[in-house]
Amino acid sequence: MDRFTAVERALRDAAPHALLDALRASLARHFGALTVDLLMADYGTTILQPVGPLPYPTEPVPVHSTEPGRAFASQQPRLFPDERSGTVTAHLPVTVRGDRLGVLSVTLPGEGASPEALGELRQLCEALGREILVADHSTDVYLKARRAERLTLAAEMQWQLLPGRSCSGPEYELGAQLEPAYAVFGDNFDWSVSADHLTVTLTDGMGEGVDAALLTNLALSALRNARRAGLDLVGQAVLADQAVYGQHRGSAHVSVLLLRIHLATGRLEAVDAGSPRIWRLRGGAVEPVGLEAQLPLGMFEDTPYAVQHFRIEAGDRLLFASDGVYEVASHSGERFGERALARAMTSTRLLPPSQVPRAVLAELARHRGEPPADDDAMVLCLDWHGRRS
Repeated sequence: MDRFTAVERALRDAAPHALLDALRASLARHFGALTVDLLMADYGTTILQPVGPLPYPTEPVPVHSTEPGRAFASQQPRLFPDERSGTVTAHLPVTVRGDRLGVLSVTLPGEGASPEALGELRQLCEALGREILVADHSTDVYLKARRAERLTLAAEMQWQLLPGRSCSGPEYELGAQLEPAYAVFGDNFDWSVSADHLTVTLTDGMGEGVDAALLTNLALSALRNARRAGLDLVGQAVLADQAVYGQHRGSAHVSVLLLRIHLATGRLEAVDAGSPRIWRLRGGAVEPVGLEAQLPLGMFEDTPYAVQHFRIEAGDRLLFASDGVYEVASHSGERFGERALARAMTSTRLLPPSQVPRAVLAELARHRGEPPADDDAMVLCLDWHGRRS
């Protein structure tokens, strides 16, 4: 058995809570690893938290200005040779299908840090990421390591609904972020990929706290139920509208933007039922994508919905934002969506979609100034590459 297969098998055979212990022992045996540490990205994607028993064995690592942070941000390995000890520390991104989970830091003897060994370690990081996602169904170890502070109950509910924070395929890349990460209550996003379509859903439940989280949970569960039953976008909107109205009889509603992209052609279908909006960056120019506004889900009984169509081109970047982003006003009264959002899209055009939401939210904080945010903020960035023949 070769060493890669041996380590991968050790991961598969390990108990869900003991993945890191199994990995340390196996990498020491087969690669000569001296130290092995796993750092998980926190909910705000600002720090990398060590996996281990509380209190954590090491301090959190900032994403900015550190070698592990640079590996996480760039999604490329970072090597740090130590001439005094004759060792090399490799910081390797742990990512599964575009979903960035964290960084694995491995210290090897200098002679063991060959290109072949580093290539195998990168593949093992992907295997580790898959095992972590499976283990999350059975243990809280890795979920605990993702939080720098305690989540509110509403935020706990919202984060458990998410499919991830980034995703990629041959035709697209996308990334998203919610703020305030540890106290979000109404905003949420969802996506699903099939052989033919990418479906993206952005929701914003009215209200605050647990009430908003429960409302969003109901709407998103109804949308997923309709999608998994094979209904089109209109059918999904209608079923979710009936579910929300049936529960609240018009006293509460959910703003939703439903999108389905045909992967082969870039043809996009949309149902705009509320406040999330779209901006497009094409050829260096930013412009809002105008859609016909329809009623939010649950306002009235038997609300009709209609699909609109437009096409996206290879090289397009779409940015989706909730009203907690574009409606935020500066001290002078200028709303972020008027000019600042377009400037933020232009200034971040060279960043990958997984990094854009955090950068845009940082620009939003500077635009807002001192007063704390009084609403959720949701940003989702989608790069369209198109299908190559």
